[in-house]
Amino acid sequence: MVERASSNLRMERGEESSRLPDGTVVEKSVKLTIGSDLSVVREVRDLILKEVDQFGFDRQSHFAIQLALEEAMINAMKHGNQLDPKKRVHIEFKISAKQLEVIVEDEGPGFERAGVPDPTLDENIEKCSGRGILLIEAYMNSVHWSRGGRRLHMIKKNEPDVHS
Repeated sequence: MVERASSNLRMERGEESSRLPDGTVVEKSVKLTIGSDLSVVREVRDLILKEVDQFGFDRQSHFAIQLALEEAMINAMKHGNQLDPKKRVHIEFKISAKQLEVIVEDEGPGFERAGVPDPTLDENIEKCSGRGILLIEAYMNSVHWSRGGRRLHMIKKNEPDVHS
């Protein structure tokens, strides 16, 4: 299925759902392919966050997921694909009441995670970039890089807020 994004960009989309006999969706899987255009980040983020809300994730999880999604997609477009309009970003997510699993993959040359400078070190504190990966790793329950750094696999568990 191909769906036209409101930003006039084309977004390829595939979707599957597991349902109970009464029609209740218990798990949903979506695959998206988007261009390396920063203007579409909000639209994809909002699509995923709508599902996050429907599956009952709390406000803190919503915030964590929003931040991690934005950082992952922007990094894939900017650092991975170098904002090359011919290169795509592939996004897959699977959501249930238990967790959200997201894969973001770019078509760039990749990178070595260990080679990214620690933004908390004194020599990096005043740099304007370099915090996205740190934020993703801090806010998600599981983060794994593969395919030479081109593929990011993140998991956020739906853990009810015990402070509410």
